[in-house]
Amino acid sequence: MSAPRTTPRGPRRFGWPRRVFSQVLLMQLAIITGVTVLVTGLFLAPLSAQLDDQAMRRALAIAQSTAAQPQISASLLTTEPRPDGAVQAATERIRRATGAEYVVVMDKHGVRWSHTDSSRIGDVVSTDPGAALAGRSVMEIDSGTLGRSARGKVPLLDGSDRIVGAVSVGIAYDSVRARLLATIPGLLAYAGGALAVGALAAYLISRRLQRQTHDLAFSDISALLTEREAMLHSIREGVVALDRTGRIRLLNDEAQRLLGLGPEASGKQLDEALGEGRTTDVLAGRVVGDDLVTVRGNRVLLANRMPTDDGGAVATLRDRTELEYLGRELDSTHGLIDALRAQDHEHANRLHTLLGLLELEMHEEAVEFVTEVVGVHRATAEQVTEKVHDPLLASLLVGKATVAAERGVALRMAAGALLPDRLVDPRGLVTVLGNLVDNALDAAAGTPDARIEVGLRAEGRTVELRVRDSGPGVPAGDHEAIFTEGWSTKELPAHGKRGLGLPLVRRLAERQGGSVSVSSAPEGGAVFTVVLPEALGGPERLGVPAPGAPERPGSPTAGGPSAPLRPPTSGGTA
Repeated sequence: MSAPRTTPRGPRRFGWPRRVFSQVLLMQLAIITGVTVLVTGLFLAPLSAQLDDQAMRRALAIAQSTAAQPQISASLLTTEPRPDGAVQAATERIRRATGAEYVVVMDKHGVRWSHTDSSRIGDVVSTDPGAALAGRSVMEIDSGTLGRSARGKVPLLDGSDRIVGAVSVGIAYDSVRARLLATIPGLLAYAGGALAVGALAAYLISRRLQRQTHDLAFSDISALLTEREAMLHSIREGVVALDRTGRIRLLNDEAQRLLGLGPEASGKQLDEALGEGRTTDVLAGRVVGDDLVTVRGNRVLLANRMPTDDGGAVATLRDRTELEYLGRELDSTHGLIDALRAQDHEHANRLHTLLGLLELEMHEEAVEFVTEVVGVHRATAEQVTEKVHDPLLASLLVGKATVAAERGVALRMAAGALLPDRLVDPRGLVTVLGNLVDNALDAAAGTPDARIEVGLRAEGRTVELRVRDSGPGVPAGDHEAIFTEGWSTKELPAHGKRGLGLPLVRRLAERQGGSVSVSSAPEGGAVFTVVLPEALGGPERLGVPAPGAPERPGSPTAGGPSAPLRPPTSGGTA
């Protein structure tokens, strides 16, 4: 969904910009400028102190070298302080050679024996020489007769290591400041280069952000996010967003309901949240196509998946459960209408036969004909109810027998079939049996000696249901595939989807801890077996005798021959 670009309205005003691009660019430039200034200041502050220290150490080193020359201390003891004296000549050579501002030699009374200004020789020094005359070395920044300088002072010793004076050397402080000032242009050039590179990088990043945000303002983005959340959680269609690694990024309320997940599923891998199955394969993109049908729990879902630019995907889910049930009811209604049409035809034939017998005054034959027709109806219902005590299942089998007969298929109950009226979920078993019988009818119809055999057996609380048909059977390689959503070899029905009956049968069986399987019959056709371990409740339900109670009159004995469920037959020709 693309958002409209925000256009400025009214006269242009100076102030804080509204665009994300402009705000981010200004903030980045401000941060880069502040960091550059801070780094420059943090570099210059220790640099100044470092230059001062270097100047003082240099002055101290010169003073120590001067004091180490024995002729200076000897001349101090044997001559007078004169501008042309030996001490002045020696110190001037040292001053010129080292570039110092001054080299002053003084006696124990602080009287100068050398100086840059020879007129000051013989005068007392302007600063206190006490520390040096006491035998300590001194480094300092101080002001004297020649101005501010970096100084080094050391004691002057004679040949017997006795203090006879001191040496003071000064480095002009202006030269230290000059070195610092000379460093600043280069430092500012580097800082300016770094600032320019940072500004360019900030501009490029902001331009990319501008494209990604469609040049929106922060208020627009906030409004879009609010509207997006409201829309996603209000629509009646499930939305699942995945990242490029298959991790769930978003689940709206409808998707949580349809998939049976909670908000904690966000952030999990799809396989971890949903488990293995077709639904996971469809959402992950391992099964491709439009309007893919899948079953999740007891819901039939229609899924569509759309990849996103970042490598993820967004999948939408629609609940097709009620529509699928309506479609199946429509199919059942069509079958019932066909059966009623056939029954109407049969009934007309019977009436015509009865009328003919009466017109021929064959009254006894007419009575026998009516008795036979009524007896067949009664026998069909009694045969089912003797073996199947649950009324829902019995009604289902009676109705399926009529439909099967109309399609030319014989529906039989298996030998020894017996099911008590103690079902925990009779409606679930009706769905299972109805789907299997419908599939068997479709497979057996049109084949020679078309037949279906239904077996229902109870042992303890376990119910085993078996449906055998005389159709072409299921290839061994498709025994597992037929339980996959969407798998079908039939033409599409009116509601446009197939391949859901057997998956629903498996889901219903698994919900009760059971299983469903398919195999091939020795004489041909397919055999579907459903085992439900907890399908029966306790005994003595709805008048069903407990184990050991006498059987109902007319109930079949175990191992008796299977008998076809005979629908009403016609006395005439259809």
